[in-house]
Amino acid sequence: MGCLLALLALLLPRVAIVVIFLFTRWLHVAFASWIWPLLGFIFLPYTTLAYTAAVLNTAGGITPGWLALIIVAVLADLAHWGGGYRSHRRRILVVR
Repeated sequence: MGCLLALLALLLPRVAIVVIFLFTRWLHVAFASWIWPLLGFIFLPYTTLAYTAAVLNTAGGITPGWLALIIVAVLADLAHWGGGYRSHRRRILVVR
């Protein structure tokens, strides 16, 4: 089951967040407020999953290895937003 959840998280991070929210208490443990997971679901899903894994596996403190994973997740989320902007700009240039 863990491998399927990891594969789901890589392919469909928002679906993985919903599954984690519905069937576990991991998001409740990792975040003190409901607003941060919601914002993470909307804007930074990979970062939300990486931070949740880091907090759950280190008992509160984030080690350098988990920090590196969080940084990679932030870069993946930013690449997603940047790629969307670039393809949108390309479509506008083709139309004109």
